[in-house]
Amino acid sequence: MSKTYTFVLAGFGGQGVLFMGKVLAYSGMIENKQVSWLPSYGPAMRGGTANCSVTISDEEIGSPLVINPECLLVLNQPSFNSFIDTVAAGGIAIIDSSLVLTKTSRTDITPFYIPATKIAQDNNLKGLSNMIVLGKTLKEYGFTNFEVLQQALKKSIPVKKADMYDNNVKALKLGFDFV
Repeated sequence: MSKTYTFVLAGFGGQGVLFMGKVLAYSGMIENKQVSWLPSYGPAMRGGTANCSVTISDEEIGSPLVINPECLLVLNQPSFNSFIDTVAAGGIAIIDSSLVLTKTSRTDITPFYIPATKIAQDNNLKGLSNMIVLGKTLKEYGFTNFEVLQQALKKSIPVKKADMYDNNVKALKLGFDFV
């Protein structure tokens, strides 16, 4: 039985939204899946809006644009406001509740609220709330396994930031283990 996973990731530029999407895409590539990664960002990258569409599938992907994702990862309030209504019925939303102060009124999706920014700060992992959200996404959406996600992370981190790998894995684990 073939499976297709669709994601929209959204937040401010500088929160690692596009990087998170890149890690997702690499996880699919490692498993020899069909993958698309479509980044989008406003004119002011850092601090402006950033989002990306990612599809991981056993079949060919017709379009890289994800309009109604099965899974939304949202890192800030403006992105929540813009994208929460796009999630497909039966889908999930992983929401950084440190920065998104409202709850969805939708009853046809399953929201998961995780205080990712606070968890990152409390664990001396400033700037890694994106990986905490990604870890929670792995737990709830099951698009791959933890080992593959670690391999994808290793492929995604630039050589000059290789020393960040262990902290990124720690952040993934904190998100995965969050109840």
